[in-house]
Amino acid sequence: MGIFSNILSKLGFGDDAQKAAETAATTVTTTAAATPAAAAPEAAPAPAAPVAISPVDVVAKLEALAGAHAEKLNWKVSIVDLLKLLGLDTSLAERKALATELGCPAEKMGDSAQMNMWLHKAVLQKLADNGGNVPAELLD
Repeated sequence: MGIFSNILSKLGFGDDAQKAAETAATTVTTTAAATPAAAAPEAAPAPAAPVAISPVDVVAKLEALAGAHAEKLNWKVSIVDLLKLLGLDTSLAERKALATELGCPAEKMGDSAQMNMWLHKAVLQKLADNGGNVPAELLD
């Protein structure tokens, strides 16, 4: 699992899809167990209907985490504070790995300040791309 996948997981992305898949699996298992063995040949179970993934309110989740955090973190502008708020590794090596994972331009990788600014915007944009509700002012 990549670093960005950890960010998605910490913010609850995919929870609806995972719950739907677990429910569908339970329903199929329960139905199969209830069918007697001497019954007519079993038809393949119908695939579960796709479940709409509700958008994740990124700001609300991060504000809730910030409110419960002992430190005052400026996650709206700092990638280090954003990662810290999510309980993830904030080391330069980890941030470089995340920047590489997200496709940071080589010229920004040599300057940690430029890389951090690019990375913060890229993470927020990727959250929005994955169904996160991120205000436009945080994406500019």
